[in-house]
Amino acid sequence: MAVAAVCATATAVLAGCGGGGSAGGSAAGASGTEGHPAGGTPARTAAVGVPTAHATWVGGWHGSVAPTAVPRPSFVLTDTGGRPYDFARATAGRATLLFFGYTHCPDVCPTTMADLAAARQVVGTQVARKVTVVFVTTDPDRDTPAVLRRWLDQFDPAFVGLTGTPTQLAAAQRAVGVPLATVDRDGGDPRGGQGAYLVSHAAQVLGIGPDNHVRVRYFAATTVAEYVADLPRLVALL
Repeated sequence: MAVAAVCATATAVLAGCGGGGSAGGSAAGASGTEGHPAGGTPARTAAVGVPTAHATWVGGWHGSVAPTAVPRPSFVLTDTGGRPYDFARATAGRATLLFFGYTHCPDVCPTTMADLAAARQVVGTQVARKVTVVFVTTDPDRDTPAVLRRWLDQFDPAFVGLTGTPTQLAAAQRAVGVPLATVDRDGGDPRGGQGAYLVSHAAQVLGIGPDNHVRVRYFAATTVAEYVADLPRLVALL
């Protein structure tokens, strides 16, 4: 899929979710959690053009870097084929981008997946084939394996989708060190409809190197260009 097509997909998904773009993301995205207030707080949409990466953080990375690298998280969930997925074992020795979200998300989730898909296209096959993107749902009631697979395929069929019981998903979030997702069944959903609700969840993409350590955390304002700048470096960490 070409970059323009990936970005067109992002626009289409946002239109279906009641979202629009606003440059730079939200304060919630910058702090690492997304609150999804009623009416939505749309994040930046993926741009068709890929500008030059700008300001870097610690050590030249375009994200937040912990003083000490922590080991690759370990948890077991279920993939979109209904099979057990041991995250640490399945992704061992591979650069991995890990994100928690849900398919009914009106803003950060579709834009983040579109940005990651676009970045994989831009960096080229040699780098992209060494990067595994894993999306873990925080809404298991609605995100069945089939729903997850259809949604992720809009961005990149190679993306891994995972689900599980609420207990398993909470354990996975604790293993990763992100805030636990919470369901707001009283706050409504900007799209309306019976049974509609929003889920507050972490808005971070964890960048894990093939050395099996978490190296960087990216937040909602991260651009395609910044992912493109970092991915070759991430896959080279041995």
